[in-house]
Amino acid sequence: MASVDIGTCRIVALQGAASPVIQDLLGDFAVRLADAGLRVSGVVESSADKAKPCKSMMLRSLDDNRLFSISQDLGPGSLACNLDPEGLVLACAAVQQSILRGTDVVILSKFGKQEATGGGLADAFGSAISAGLPIITAVSPTMVEAWTRFAGTFAECVTVDAARGPGWIEAWAGRRVTSRIARDMIGAERERIGMA
Repeated sequence: MASVDIGTCRIVALQGAASPVIQDLLGDFAVRLADAGLRVSGVVESSADKAKPCKSMMLRSLDDNRLFSISQDLGPGSLACNLDPEGLVLACAAVQQSILRGTDVVILSKFGKQEATGGGLADAFGSAISAGLPIITAVSPTMVEAWTRFAGTFAECVTVDAARGPGWIEAWAGRRVTSRIARDMIGAERERIGMA
């Protein structure tokens, strides 16, 4: 796994833990970044019923806690994939709208099979990259090749253990917090003197 210069990396893909662990960490990062003064947009996975083998999957918006169902009920005994692409489309559109309204950091639940084929949250990834926004996401080992083709040199993979380290997310976000504070201060001063 490549080492990451946390001061310059634009996209971080977490690896090395089960999906629920990574999703919890992404949610924690969202809270910590917002507490540091950053506008955070995106979605993280939230399982409605972890006891079911074909779980009911949801994406939770980091903007307003809205839930998007991304699973469909295929009936008892079904072993088929219960992913509902329509729910992903709705979640993706909500993230894109949030990016248009203005945000500092985008957190997306994962880059998976849907995104590798141009579906799922692929357009949200594209919108964030086009806007020059930093992204935190997750990529399973089986999707690394597709992820590398998609993100190219913009991204680095980081283990969950490294990302859990003391102050890692704060260090990664440090420049963003500083530039956001400076941008807000300049905007407030311009408004105060009637230049806005």
